[in-house]
This record gives sequence, C-alpha cells and structure tokens, in this order.
Amino acid sequence: MKEAFRKLHESHPKELRGLVYHCLQLDKKLLLRSDILHELACYCRGDEGCRLLELEPERVIGTIQEAAIVDGTIFLAVRPAIATWQYYQLEVDLMTLTPISPRAFLKAKESFVVTPEEAGEPLLELDLEPFEQDLPKMERPRSIGRGVQFLNRQLAGRLFVQHGRGAELLFDFLTRHQYRGRQLMLNGIIADPAGLKSALREAIRFLEGQPGDTPLDELQEKLVGLGFEAGWGRTARGIAEMMNLLSDLMEAPDAAMLEDFLSRIPMIFSLAILTPHGFFGQSNVLGKPDTGGQVVYILDQVRALEKELTDSLREQGLEGIDPHIIVITRLIPEAEGTQCNVPHERVHGTRHAEIIRVPFRRENGEVVPQWISRFKIWPYLERFARDVRSEILGRLGGRPDFIVGNYSDGNLVASMLAHTMGVTQCNIAHALEKTKYLYSDLYWKEHEEEHRFGCQITADLIAMNTADFIITSTYQEIAGTEDTLGQYESYGSFSLPGLYRVLSGVDPYNPKFNIVSPGADPEVFYSHKAESTVPQEMADDVADLIHGSARPDALGVLDDKDKPMLFAMSRLDHIKNMSGLLDWYGSSPELQERANLLLVGGQFDPAQSGDEEERGQIELMHELLSRHGLQGKVRWVVMQADKIKVGEFYRQVARHRGAFVQPARFEAFGLTVIEAMTSGLPVFATLYGGPLEIIVDGESGYHIDPNDGPAAAARMSDFFARCADDPDLWERISEGAMRRVEEHYTWKRYARRMLSLSRIYGFWKYMTKIEHADTRAYISMFYHLMYKRLAEQVPT
Repeated sequence: MKEAFRKLHESHPKELRGLVYHCLQLDKKLLLRSDILHELACYCRGDEGCRLLELEPERVIGTIQEAAIVDGTIFLAVRPAIATWQYYQLEVDLMTLTPISPRAFLKAKESFVVTPEEAGEPLLELDLEPFEQDLPKMERPRSIGRGVQFLNRQLAGRLFVQHGRGAELLFDFLTRHQYRGRQLMLNGIIADPAGLKSALREAIRFLEGQPGDTPLDELQEKLVGLGFEAGWGRTARGIAEMMNLLSDLMEAPDAAMLEDFLSRIPMIFSLAILTPHGFFGQSNVLGKPDTGGQVVYILDQVRALEKELTDSLREQGLEGIDPHIIVITRLIPEAEGTQCNVPHERVHGTRHAEIIRVPFRRENGEVVPQWISRFKIWPYLERFARDVRSEILGRLGGRPDFIVGNYSDGNLVASMLAHTMGVTQCNIAHALEKTKYLYSDLYWKEHEEEHRFGCQITADLIAMNTADFIITSTYQEIAGTEDTLGQYESYGSFSLPGLYRVLSGVDPYNPKFNIVSPGADPEVFYSHKAESTVPQEMADDVADLIHGSARPDALGVLDDKDKPMLFAMSRLDHIKNMSGLLDWYGSSPELQERANLLLVGGQFDPAQSGDEEERGQIELMHELLSRHGLQGKVRWVVMQADKIKVGEFYRQVARHRGAFVQPARFEAFGLTVIEAMTSGLPVFATLYGGPLEIIVDGESGYHIDPNDGPAAAARMSDFFARCADDPDLWERISEGAMRRVEEHYTWKRYARRMLSLSRIYGFWKYMTKIEHADTRAYISMFYHLMYKRLAEQVPT
C-alpha cells in the first residue's frame, strides 16, 4: 500500500492531494470502504479528479477498509489481501504514509465516542498473538478453512520426522484407548512400538490368509492373542486394511495417510450439543422469538451424526455399542404451547438421541419461568453450565467424548464444560451479531440496553480462543472476500471504548477453522418432480394456504392464481429483510405484472408477538401493503412450524414454476436456500454471506444485492420475462440448483467430515498438548475481569 500510494502521488500529485482535501472537507469523519469508493467516484467526475481515472485508483484506494479523520489527520486501516491488515497515518502536508500500530488506529477511532479525559485513562488490552507464536499457521488465503489438512501436514512432519517420536506417541495413544473400561485397539501383550510393528506383520499375514468377508468373531481369538482388541474393523478385509495403514504410517509417515487412519479410530461414542437460547423443540417452535434455522440445523445434524456414528461403529467391529447424543437446551416452564417445559425428549427419527432441558435459575435457585431474549441471557449461563455438567454426567454415565457449542451463548457454555471435563470442543457460530450491526463494537453503548453487545462480543472472543476447532459453513464466514470482511476476521482487532481494546483477537489463518457445510433433510426436502410423501390432507391445506380464500392464518387473496409465485420465508426482523422484499415488490410494477408474492413469516397482529423487533416489522409490513396497494397480488401466511409442511410449500411453488427469494441484509449460511434448491426452485439470494458461495450465479440461481432493491426487483422481473419466452430457462436453473446441492451440501457428507475432525483434533490435542495452559489462563483472566462484570450488569 505504501509504495503504491507513493507511485500514485508521484504521477498525479495535484489530483491525489485534491482527493485527500475533498475527504477532509466531508462532514462524515469515519468512513468505510464503500464511503471511500463513493467519494473517489464523486471526485473523479470533476475536471481535476477525472485525470486520476487513467491509473485505476480504486485498485489502491479500494484496499482501504476504514478511514478515521481526526483533527485534520487521516488514519487508515488497509486490507491489501484477504485477512491481512496494515495501519497507516497519512501525513497530509507531505502526502506520505507512515505505518502505525493497531493500537494507534484504534485510539483514533475511539476518539469519536470518548471524551479527551476518558481517552487518557488506562484501558484493558487483549493481545493473543504472543501466545500463538509456537502454533503453525497458514500463509495463503486459499488455505483458510482447511485447518485440519494444514495441521496434519505440519504436525506430522514435526512428530514423525523431526523428532522420530511418532511411533512411540501413537503407540501410547492406542494403548490408552478405551470405552467405559473396555480396552480397545491394543492390549497389554504388546509392550512397545517395536512389538507393535512385529504384531502387525503377523496379524496382517494371518488376515490375508482368510476370506475377505470373514467376520470379526471368527478372527477375534487369534487377534487378541497377538495383542489386538476390537476397533480395527468387522471383517478380515477391513481389519487388514486398517492395520496396513498403521504399518505404513510407522514406516513412512504421510499426512494424508495419518488423517485416513485417525478418521477410522473408534474415539467418539457420545457427544453433547449446547444450544441454550430460544424455544428449542421439534414442533410448534419455528417463528417464535429467537427460534429459527438453528433449531432445524441441530435436529438434522443430530440425525445425521447418529446414523454416521452407528455406521462407523459397525464398520469398526463395535456393533454392540450404541452412540448417545444429547442436545442440551433451556427448559422454559411458560412454554407457550410447545414441549419446551418437558425435561427429556427423544429426537424423532433417532434411537439414542435426546433433548435435555435444564432451566435457568436466579441466584437464589428459583427457576426463571419465561422466555428470555438471546441478548439478555448472559447472567444465567455460568449457573446453567454447572447444572448442565451434572445432567450430562448423569445421562451419559460419564463425560462425553466431544462437546459442540452453537451460537454465542452455546459456545461460551461449551467452553466452560470442555475445560472442566477435559474433552474436545467444537464451536459453530451460525451468526456473529458483531458483523450484522454497523459499528456494533465502537458504538456498543448505544446498543447495550437492547442487544448487550458488550457481553456477546466478549463471550465470542472467549469461546473462539478456547475451542479446539471451529466449523463454518462457508469460506467468507471466516475471511470474507477480496472486497468484504469475514465475520471471524472482524474479531482480529477492534475496540469497545471504555471496556477494552483488542490488538490481536482472532486470526483467520489459525488452523482451528474448518469449512463443513450442512444440507437439507432428504426425507422432507426433495425434488418437486418426485412423488409426494406428505398426506393428501396436508398437501391440500398447503395449496389452500397459497391460493385459497381468506383465513385466520393467511392474509390477502390472489386475483390471478395462474401467475408464478415469488416465495420468501423467514422470521420477521431487520436483518432477514422480509419487509424490504415487500417494498421492492411494491415499487416494481413490472415484477407485480409477472409474479405474485408469497410471504411466510411472523404473524399478523403485533400484539401477539413477544419480540419488540418483530412487532415493529409486522407494523411495517401492514403499512407497506397499504402504501403500495398490493391487494390481490400478495399472500401473507403466518410462520409455519411444521417443516414437513414447509417442504410441501417449496414443491408446490416449484410446480407453478415460481422462484424463492432470500433477501437478507446478511445471511451466515442460508438453510432455506439449500431447502429451496433441493426442491428444484430457482433461488434469488443475498450476495452477503453464505449464499454467495452456495449459488453459482446464472447456473444454479442468482445473487441479489439487498442494498439495491430496484436492481434486485428488476433481476427477478427479468427472469420471469425470459422464462415466458424460453420455458427451458426455468428448467435449466432448477436442475442446476438440485445438482449443486447434491454435489456439495448433504448431511451425510457433513456428518462424516465433522466426526473425522473431532477424532483428528482430539488426537492432536492428546499428542501435542495443543491446548496451552498459558493461553487458557489468559482467557480465564479476561472472563473474570470482563465477562462476569458485564453479565452482572444485565437486568434479571
């Protein structure tokens, strides 16, 4: 950046100085990249600035992510490459850039919200970089999100080549491997690595002399006598393959071979999944406050994980062992017609998976009866974690092999439990609120009464830095794109003025990040061309909800039922932007002419909603319907809690050659996008977040910019117009959508990868003590100094 700026100044000094002075004259003193590029475009339209265009200045200026203008000095945060940051102070008189520290830039930003007196007071600073000096990190942006492959290459080299300790450590690991007191893999007959090599050779010779499908029970006596217990496989062929892998590893180590071997070891028998907030249940919960895609995600995840665990234990020769998965959430006595007041519930479609509900308690032990917003639950989580620990130990008969956190609250509780229980911890953010709200860190005090971002951002930092690995659904969730900031990347360096300053918080190049994308339940979401499996009564009800007359759960009657349907479904909040879609539609006569609009979400009476933001959105929806005169063109259906019925909505809209719209201002992943594509619906989805990666634009759907409603409406209108002229277009996009999901987004692929990651990270944690005690102590101090104090300030 510094050199590029110098060259720009040498070739066009007058024009560049003019641009700088143009920015200095702005009323706005804190500029984002979009603001900077806008001002560049405005300046270049003038007689003087136009001469800059020949140098394509946006290639240099466009790397500036933020500019803070303080007392005539310009401070810059520059992102020359993905997840790479530099900070500069622009000396306006000399037109030179001077490198500065992250601290100096953050102090400049803080000056917008603190008084000079406050700025002089000491502020707690968090810097995790010194604790990560010994941790191998990736260097290329394309490696981000492939943490386990990188870690295996690095650590396999260190352990197996540099120190020659691999055979000894691996042998020790295998001898310690047990399931509830039952020895697995190796027994005491084999005394050391040399003995293991010898026993492997003899066992392999024996196995290769047997028919490949010989079952374990006919081989076990011989294998036990050689020192091998159950866990290697269920047939002679499978056991020999596993033993050959280990033999090759001990002779000539290879990272891919090591990953393959570790992913087959029987290490995971039970796991606990944490999801405290919202109404977590299997029916009648979707659409309630704080309750949406995360519930669907976890229930589908559990079913896929149980099936994969069952299959893998069978292949490992441990058919008599049943996996046990428990989902731990909050018990809500005032359950509002749901099962959320039931302490134990079997997960539908599973044999050994349960929902365990534990109540929030006040300091005196009294149970909190009512629902509490996810933004206000922070004071209850520490007590909740203690109660959950007792519940887990009782239900599983011991500690789980693996703990998964969900969202900020679940990840924090998972961090507490994983540490006290000594087990592997995985985090899944689903959505990080910090990036949803502009300057939520800098202006955190303005959000504190409603959102409590002080607690949430602090909890995120703690959980991210204590997790053994983090799963994301997409690359950009970690590190964004060349032009946009990643969600996790945003936790690298920032301030909460008056609370603390983060100099180095989260690094996207850390190998704990792994991309594992979910799918859609194939029993519920399937092609519109397939024979329907839903009861005819339900199919008829969905048809009536879409095209029928007025009814208590459907508002508006469509005049022209032959038009294709533009379908959107989500909860009603500012980020999901359903009201934005309604406004786009109402402002586009062309789109109204070519398609009806079907909205599924929320309810019609604001008084029936317990969520303040949803009430505001409901009122806005009614106002937009009236303002644009959309009677006969829009059908609004209340949120559907039955996902089987939701699947039928997708298929019926597809059979009428409609399309699905996901208009969110930001979407971390987009399960509804996957569900719609699986059903064969062409999809128009936000380009901010996961849908940018899910959809190949023009092949399996289309991207739209939620900040440019007229352009989004025009693109949808154009699609329906082209489909009228070329009926094959709709079919091509529909087939492309289904093919894209089948190739990249399935729960079977997800479950296999997630369990493989849990085994591999668990192995490396055991082998290398990768969970450094000094980092844990540092984070623990931050928890007690900052998080607990903030949580205590949340009204209960």
